Amino acid sequence: MTHSLPVEPDLTWPPPPFLAPVPPVVAEDGVRRFDGVTYATRPGYRPRLLDVRVPATARGPVPAVVWIHGGGWLEGDRRYPPPTVPAALLHGTVLAAGLALVSIDYRHSLEAPFPAQLHDVKAAIRYVRKFAGAFGIDPDRIAVWGESAGGHLAALAGLTGSHTPGAAALEGTEGVGAGDTSVRAVVDWYGVSDLAALREHPMPPMPSGVEYPDPYEALLGGTEEERPAAARAASPVTYAAGASCAPPPFLLIHGTRDGLVPYGQSEALDAALRRAGGDCALEPVEGADHIFLGVSDVTPIVTRSVAFLARHLDA
Repeated sequence: MTHSLPVEPDLTWPPPPFLAPVPPVVAEDGVRRFDGVTYATRPGYRPRLLDVRVPATARGPVPAVVWIHGGGWLEGDRRYPPPTVPAALLHGTVLAAGLALVSIDYRHSLEAPFPAQLHDVKAAIRYVRKFAGAFGIDPDRIAVWGESAGGHLAALAGLTGSHTPGAAALEGTEGVGAGDTSVRAVVDWYGVSDLAALREHPMPPMPSGVEYPDPYEALLGGTEEERPAAARAASPVTYAAGASCAPPPFLLIHGTRDGLVPYGQSEALDAALRRAGGDCALEPVEGADHIFLGVSDVTPIVTRSVAFLARHLDA
């Protein structure tokens, strides 16, 4: 099966000045912080940035988790988890487990349609691997974790690589133009897995007076006739179903009353991964809406996710 993707022009001239990050700032708690590191640039776009937090307890290279924010591919910021998840809880739990946290920005869909967002995730992984020594990160122990649109991108990052048919179109040449983008594990919170099916799901009403583009049309771009093929090419279930090798372990956590991304999206990905021989755990959050609205305490969800990552990263 082939999937058409827009081909981005080769903008590797002149060679981009991707240098090692400057020395970190050491916080009062001993955490080493690298803030606002540029991992990719492109003329006419904002630089793509990432932040790195390395735990104070590190005595050698540590595993790393790449955090990918949500926002319907239209908005969002690497610095802010969803409003239901305090940043101090997310960051603190990751660091306490002996893991480094890499939080990344990526191009929004009205800046560039898919696969630009996946290209940016891959570029961030390549950058972290290239400069792992400067960060104090083990380049062989990297995982991804995302929520909503970020969960979709995390799943794609885990399911695509050099083994994927049409890999060049999915890997891109942003930033550090080539290199290994494989990951050891994936945590996907309420992410989209099948865009073709989700396009048939009605969007919840937006607040009065808010003009919000259709997130699926904005992500896929192109014409109405081109979008079905683009939706298949942007869907994690496509690559789970056609996997030529075993995918990394997945943890899917999803509210059963999610009105924006139905729980069935994670059920579909879980089923596809299991058929491919993958190690997948699907955990429903009973009665929860999108971003775990309705959950009185998200701490157990965060703790469960970090424990899964720590186990598979040998932290």
